[in-house]
Amino acid sequence: MNVAARILQPSVKVTGIGGILLGLLAFWLALPPALVRTPVIPVILGIVAVAAGISVVTRGHLRLGFGAVAAGVIGIVLGLLAIQSGETHLRMVFTWGGLLAATLSYATPLTFAALGGMFSERSGVVNIALEGMMLVGAFFAVWGSDITGNWVLGLLIGMGMGGVFALIHAIWAIHFRADQIVGGTAINFLALGVTGYFFIQIYGNDGTPDLTSGHWFSGQSIPNVTIPGLSANNFFGQVIGGLNLMIWLSIVALIVSYVVLFRTSVGLRIRAVGEHPRAADTVGIDVYKTRYAAVIVSGMLAAMGGAYLSIGFVHSFNQNMTEGRGFIALAALIFGKWRPFGAFAAALLFGFSSALAQQIPPAYTDSSVSVLSSSSLFLILPYVLTLIAVAGVIGRSVAPAADGRPYVKQ
Repeated sequence: MNVAARILQPSVKVTGIGGILLGLLAFWLALPPALVRTPVIPVILGIVAVAAGISVVTRGHLRLGFGAVAAGVIGIVLGLLAIQSGETHLRMVFTWGGLLAATLSYATPLTFAALGGMFSERSGVVNIALEGMMLVGAFFAVWGSDITGNWVLGLLIGMGMGGVFALIHAIWAIHFRADQIVGGTAINFLALGVTGYFFIQIYGNDGTPDLTSGHWFSGQSIPNVTIPGLSANNFFGQVIGGLNLMIWLSIVALIVSYVVLFRTSVGLRIRAVGEHPRAADTVGIDVYKTRYAAVIVSGMLAAMGGAYLSIGFVHSFNQNMTEGRGFIALAALIFGKWRPFGAFAAALLFGFSSALAQQIPPAYTDSSVSVLSSSSLFLILPYVLTLIAVAGVIGRSVAPAADGRPYVKQ
């Protein structure tokens, strides 16, 4: 019986993954450049995907099977909605070069925060305060740029304040051994209050002026990087021809984080104290210092994500401008199984949903689907996707063994 189960396992996975891909195909064929205008094709593909999912469920693989069923149903619904929209609107919305560039832009703050959360949680400290650390990074980067006239110094000030708030979280979690979930929540509220207070005191109710308006010193906004030889008229030029410098830095941080965490002795120590702190202490690793350092790095990375939002993307600061991105980054980290490239892939997925949420509403303007013409309905897409990821539709993630457990040295 066990041998038969092992033989069936690959075919079950192929069926489930094939069902998910068919569900995606049902939607994709209704978009440019394919632009299938008959509802028959997405309906048939979606039904086949649902059937494949049901087949997988009956064999005991519930998550993969229900994932294929959900993909089939969603593919049918989105495919039919796309068919009801005009071709002109669809071509305007689904310009893939611009959409992918927007995906990278929306994924960048999530990437920085998810990488920060990875260092903290790999060391054994739960960090749900990523939201607050991003927020203080966003505000103090703007403020630092304003008072220094230099975006680099603004970025460093924002990172420093993110590190300070991370240090507060580390003291409560490591030294006082407080509940790390409660402590992280308190940091989030503290950041919201501190940034809101200084925002009103320094800039008033009118808020910070746009960095690109010329009201501030020149060069306050983090610059874009133009790649020579890439025209804005071709696909690659649209995607990577003029990305913000922070997007490229996030990719560098991704690679560096992987090397540090999985290819160096420093990373081995971090993972050791997050998995078996007692054993790590026995061989001479200072658990407390390692966790303090990892949490502070976590806060600085999350603050870089917030700084990108304020002086790289929006070019100003508004109260609570992170709008839950810290929690989405935490979901990306869980979704990516506490590994850098997995978290980055999840951040791209959430970033794509955000970009799509901003682009979709025009496709339904003046269409028969008037109830969906409200942009606010589409803006919930990233949060719905976050709920699905945390619920574990794709797979179950296993956190580091000592994650969230205070260590007492004996």
